[in-house]
Amino acid sequence: MLRFFRSKIYLAIFLMVMILTIGIVGYRFLANFSWAEALYMTIITITTVGFQEVRPLTMEERLFTVFLIIASVFIVAFAISVVTEYIFSRNSLQLLKKKKVKQQIDKLQNHVILCGFGRNGSQAAARLRAYKRPHVIIEKDREIIERYEEENLFVEGDANEDDVLLAAGVKRASYLIATLPDDAANLFVVLSARQLNPDLIIISRASQITSQKKLQLAGANKVIMPDKIGGDHMASLVVLPDLITFMDKLSLEGEHTTNLEEVHIEDFTNQVDCNTLRDLDLRRKTGCTIIGYVKPDGTYIINPEADMPLEPRSKVIVLGRPDQIRKLNNMFQIAPGEAV
Repeated sequence: MLRFFRSKIYLAIFLMVMILTIGIVGYRFLANFSWAEALYMTIITITTVGFQEVRPLTMEERLFTVFLIIASVFIVAFAISVVTEYIFSRNSLQLLKKKKVKQQIDKLQNHVILCGFGRNGSQAAARLRAYKRPHVIIEKDREIIERYEEENLFVEGDANEDDVLLAAGVKRASYLIATLPDDAANLFVVLSARQLNPDLIIISRASQITSQKKLQLAGANKVIMPDKIGGDHMASLVVLPDLITFMDKLSLEGEHTTNLEEVHIEDFTNQVDCNTLRDLDLRRKTGCTIIGYVKPDGTYIINPEADMPLEPRSKVIVLGRPDQIRKLNNMFQIAPGEAV
């Protein structure tokens, strides 16, 4: 639609330039006016302002003026209609887009709310898209929204405001990620979100070490410091280069490159009669290896024993090649991204 209006606008501009050129050239050679006088006569004729003529016109010059007035009236009317139609249609299109986005957000359940679409926010959104996790982005920069709205659901506004969080479905969401560059802004987001949804899992970014405890007291479940993580990673590449490179190979970029998966025990016990990790027998069935176990209370056990009993609401962390992970998901009907 935008391309259609653009072509009509180009046509209107072309016709305006054409009628202006015809008027100037006509007065210059038909009435023997100077170029400045020809431009003056063309402008007052096209705009019909009724200013005084340069000098009395002959019959031929008057007929040319009549033709110029009639042609310019139609061309100017066409140009005005194109601009008006474009403005109203653009506004209508924006309203339709907002209504469609609102309907999509209202249907979401257990989704992720991402506050801010800067460097960290855009990376988080890309990861969520790779895992096909439904998410909504709160962003107040209209230019950013227009640039990325084709592949993301946006709510325009300030994440500090309760109405904006409610519009993003905070009461139905499972996670909220605050990636605003200012720690104080993230603190207000965490406070507001925790008040609106006590069960929400909140992950917040922090720039200062002193902000970490404040964000946790405000209600953040996890606080991430991107600068600290980046510095630690670079130093580790010096101290343990091969180990860190190997860990980097355990990609978590999406369903086609996943080497690690986190699966709820209920996804297994609903289909397999098992009491221990040995009973799952994932190595033989799928090729995946269990490298971690998460107890219901959140305790992490690395490289658990095969005879470890399975408890309800616990999780296992498995390692495998992408094809082995897909086989695991297919065997137990686990949708990619659901297991995380």
